[in-house]
Amino acid sequence: MITNPYDQIAVVPSFVVSSNDVADGMELPVPQRSGIFGAGGSDISPHLTWSGFPEGTKSFVVTVFDPMAPTGSGFWHWEVVDIPVSVTDLETGAGDDAGSGIPAGAFQLHNDASLARYLGAAPPKGHGRHVYFIGVHAIDVESLGVPPTATAAFLGFNLHSHTLARGVIAPWYEAE
Repeated sequence: MITNPYDQIAVVPSFVVSSNDVADGMELPVPQRSGIFGAGGSDISPHLTWSGFPEGTKSFVVTVFDPMAPTGSGFWHWEVVDIPVSVTDLETGAGDDAGSGIPAGAFQLHNDASLARYLGAAPPKGHGRHVYFIGVHAIDVESLGVPPTATAAFLGFNLHSHTLARGVIAPWYEAE
């Protein structure tokens, strides 16, 4: 059983995250799989909405992580930083190359493929089922102060001391 890798950042209370596109424990739909890396998808970021986060939340961070990627460090597919507290959803496709659905003041970091955008699932053929942890982190500051050039590891370091609560959904995909 795969445990929530975000618990390595900080064990915190949870809140509700849902989506019109992906579901916890269900197979990742084709549009959210990678087209860039040949999984037959379109690299379209999923719709996300969240509620029930704690009072004192000042911003949000959205991350998508595959801890099973054969890299020794997992694979970060998407990071959106400094989402204003007034924003409680991201529409399908928000994480395109232009970040067209990312709210003002927020920005996308480069994922582990060096792309500042959402990158869909593309585990190696025959590697088994990969779980994609989609996290929405409620943050106690309006800005984490990380630059757009920050790595996912640096983001995680900053999330450690600023995360009040986190909502997670975890769909899966297996390349056959």
